[in-house]
Amino acid sequence: MQSALVTEFRLTQGVASFPAAFGWIAENLIPDETAIKRLPRILEKLLETALLSVAVTVTSAVFAFFFSLFGSKATGFHGVVNRMVRIVAAFFRNVPDVVWAMLLMFSFGQNILTGFFALFFTTFGLLTRAFIETIDEVSANCIEALRASGANFIQTVFQGIFPSVITGLITWILYMIETNIRSSTLIGILTATGIGYLFDMYYKRLDFSSASLVVVLIIVMVVLIEMISNQIRKGIF
Repeated sequence: MQSALVTEFRLTQGVASFPAAFGWIAENLIPDETAIKRLPRILEKLLETALLSVAVTVTSAVFAFFFSLFGSKATGFHGVVNRMVRIVAAFFRNVPDVVWAMLLMFSFGQNILTGFFALFFTTFGLLTRAFIETIDEVSANCIEALRASGANFIQTVFQGIFPSVITGLITWILYMIETNIRSSTLIGILTATGIGYLFDMYYKRLDFSSASLVVVLIIVMVVLIEMISNQIRKGIF
């Protein structure tokens, strides 16, 4: 109640404004003929955004997997190494991708490289932490058996750890692809790339019908990606 008084929020006024709001949406946010003509360009930028998200996630996953081997207790590295890896992962994970984008724009400017690295750093931190926990769940008996048979570190990783965690890794990678597609839209507004750039441009021009078409297509893409991910997960499990 106190916060409502300070901000002068009135619930009744908000509810009463719904009819006018929906009327404005029906009048301005329905894609018109001009928006439909822009569909090919919108789809091109949408594909660019999707491919960027996939590229970022896969690249981050490769680096995160090898980095997480040094942070997992299952691989037998010294506790200091484990802690340092976890600290680095926590740093990259806890800095939002939007902040990375703003920092990197000072060095790289507004381009797709800035968006790539902004998403890469955050994704790398998240996947490293997730992969560490996934690897820690590997049975110690499997690793000990390989070491007892004379297997070196590389053989232990690719014959014992990797086969045991591959399903978990793929699940995390699919989740991050979905997340990065949503995040890359906002990053694109900052870096003037991808589908986010088109939305920002149409919105600033007050071309709401084209901007709404962009939003609708983003929602459709996210739903399709989630459906594909669910099918892949069903195939894995």
